Amino acid sequence: MADIRFDGKVAIVTGAGGGLGRQHALELARRGAKVVVNDLGGSMDGSGGGSDAANKVVEEIKALGGEAIANGSSVTDDAGVARMVQDAMDAWGRIDILIANAGILRDKSFAKMEFGDFQVVVDVHLFGTVKPVKAVWEIMRTQNYGRIIVTTSSSGLYGNFGQSNYGAAKLGLIGFMNTLKLEGQKNNIHVNAISPVAATRMTENLGMPAEALAALKPELVTPGVVFLCSEEAPTGHILTAGAGAFALSRIVETEGVYLGPNATVEQVRDSWAKITDDAGQKAYLNGGEQSGKFFRKMAGG
Repeated sequence: MADIRFDGKVAIVTGAGGGLGRQHALELARRGAKVVVNDLGGSMDGSGGGSDAANKVVEEIKALGGEAIANGSSVTDDAGVARMVQDAMDAWGRIDILIANAGILRDKSFAKMEFGDFQVVVDVHLFGTVKPVKAVWEIMRTQNYGRIIVTTSSSGLYGNFGQSNYGAAKLGLIGFMNTLKLEGQKNNIHVNAISPVAATRMTENLGMPAEALAALKPELVTPGVVFLCSEEAPTGHILTAGAGAFALSRIVETEGVYLGPNATVEQVRDSWAKITDDAGQKAYLNGGEQSGKFFRKMAGG
């Protein structure tokens, strides 16, 4: 089969000054895409800022013979996001791909976490995805083409000690994706999520052994992300990727049991084994499917 190419396509990659975002931007450029390299250039907790990181990646892309421009906007700033999108439109007249990768960490146990630490992480990860997506949505609808990748995490899908803020934001992105995949279908806008495991600034303080860090190079996640940017991409999937391994994560519902309108607390207790039985569990494509199951249960079906 032919190689996947992005000639004539324009991509925005947020948080692309290093780590995962840098690798995504470089690989898209190698395959012909014109790239907006967005990075605020701040520290891992979101403080500070500067354009050096984004400029360096732009220079790397140009050295490869590609086209790229740098943008230092914060993904939480409305005016900055609008400027980022306008930069792409002024330079190339279209936007085909958005990889929402920017992120920060402020890890603490929930007992010790200040509300400000919770809010800023949700702002960057959740609203810092929603705002760029909103800014490109009408452009993609008009084009009848778009590929959007949001970045989730196992911390959101499964939980992780000390990351209630990060986990809440990351699972919120799955709900966001699940609706946009439906709303974007008629305009050929595909929306997917990547759940990466990689050695980046966000993992450097976890005390992982050197051999594990070596196996978790960010560039080993990128093939999955770039596939999700392609014309052949599916929509509405959560792709987990790390160390060269790729798998699909799903939210499933068990078959359950119908207890009727007079169900009691004790019946729920006594039926718990059936309620939680994995046999017959299913991943639903949309809420309407799940609602259909609910009404069939009500009818005794």
